[in-house]
Amino acid sequence: MPNVLVVDDSAVDRRLVCGLFERDKSLSVKSAIDGEDALAKIEQEAPDLVVTDLVMPKVDGLEVVEEIKRRWPAVPVVLMTSRGNEEIATEALTRGAAGYVSKSRLEKDLIHTVKNLLTITAGRTDFAYVMEQMRSFEYSLVTGNEWSRISTIVRFLQDGVAYMGLLDHTDRTRLGVALTEALFNAILHGNLGIGSEIREEGLIAFFELAKSRVQQPPYRDRRVFVEAHCSRNACRFVIRDQGEGFDVSALPDPTDPANLERASGRGVRLMQMFMDEVAFNEAGNEVTMLKRRDGGAAAEGKRNR
Repeated sequence: MPNVLVVDDSAVDRRLVCGLFERDKSLSVKSAIDGEDALAKIEQEAPDLVVTDLVMPKVDGLEVVEEIKRRWPAVPVVLMTSRGNEEIATEALTRGAAGYVSKSRLEKDLIHTVKNLLTITAGRTDFAYVMEQMRSFEYSLVTGNEWSRISTIVRFLQDGVAYMGLLDHTDRTRLGVALTEALFNAILHGNLGIGSEIREEGLIAFFELAKSRVQQPPYRDRRVFVEAHCSRNACRFVIRDQGEGFDVSALPDPTDPANLERASGRGVRLMQMFMDEVAFNEAGNEVTMLKRRDGGAAAEGKRNR
């Protein structure tokens, strides 16, 4: 049974809200007399959802929202708003609250709002449970040349790896860097055909050329193909563009410190440093990257040899 914590310094309002929850036999309700009391009780036992007033002594509703987001990010917070504190409510929503209900409409809207949020958060828990039971998964994506979408694709792939429990936080970050660079290369260097020498001149000129080419044939019609396969032991990513490719034999040595200052080839160097294996096809328009569960230890062993 979902557990809801009601936070309000007004005994009358607190009793009213708790009474609404007590009518619904599918919910369990507890209360706190102010924000300070609420945080102490959450420390002892985190509820499934918090309903809080905004204007309270000691610790107000905005501070409750911020602290819950920082310490218990999986617990959604619903605000009870009243006339005169709309600005604070807007700030709280911006800072992480999941919803709000006007005090003038508590009887009509509160239970519905809370149940909707509990359904959403329960769905996330169920999804995480399913992913944790999986032994492998495969994704096949086709995307255009919107480089602003790279971060979205990378987060999606990182989430899959995270749910599988394959890599720790540090290695997932490094994986994200490698995927970002590979997609950047596929779109900007591959499909849009912008050479590294332009990047050496500066990012302004580089992206101005990219903005013009993304609207021109044949560049605008090219696509990037992403294949991902992850198991409990390793993840493999294949990223292919429809550009003309490049001379793979001309790649600089990623272990040479002299190459670190060069803009040219920076992405490939990071891919080679952060992944356990990086291989290009003969045409130079497809890269395969492999990251193993124990890749960090293996990489350390390579450096020490």
